Amino acid sequence: MVGWCLHEGLAVSLPQENVDTDQLIPARYMSIPRADGYGPYLFYDMRRDENGTLRENFVLNRHKNTTVIVARRGFGSGSSREAAVYALMDAGIRAVVAPSFGDIFAANCINNGLLPACLDEKSCAALENALANDAKNIRIDIKARVISLSNIKTGFSLDDSWATKLINGWDDIDLTMDHAAEIAAYKDARSRNAPWAWPVVAD
Repeated sequence: MVGWCLHEGLAVSLPQENVDTDQLIPARYMSIPRADGYGPYLFYDMRRDENGTLRENFVLNRHKNTTVIVARRGFGSGSSREAAVYALMDAGIRAVVAPSFGDIFAANCINNGLLPACLDEKSCAALENALANDAKNIRIDIKARVISLSNIKTGFSLDDSWATKLINGWDDIDLTMDHAAEIAAYKDARSRNAPWAWPVVAD
């Protein structure tokens, strides 16, 4: 996973609450090999009509270079399928901005290098109004926890450990190894202070 701290790209608004993981990628496409890419199946049923034709009025069909989605609360709710994050990443999305996310979805985002930026509903509504049905340039700074769009500059919340993982491109093992010195010190102290609890290695 490649780490990142600053992103500048095109943002669009998806003014819909509780976009669930089955809307992000319908279950019937999850049998496709991951190596083939899940991007074409992102929002498959929302992007197409009953004949499979792309809907011209769907925002991601009109702005194919989008990298940031501004959504409403409950984004990524539903099942725990990690393929929903794969679909977003494979389609070029690097961040989703919303008032709240499905818990497992948000964790899956972090583990794959995608930012789930959590803003209050008023700030999200301001971004949504600024975007309307258009795409505009957006700037996201993870270290500063700041999003800038047009004349709007707003902070977002992100757990410190999650920010560390995104910035460095780390997984959970990398994050643990960053505390190797503390772990070793605890292990040494524990073995001295409670030798009776320490495993004995047979000769």
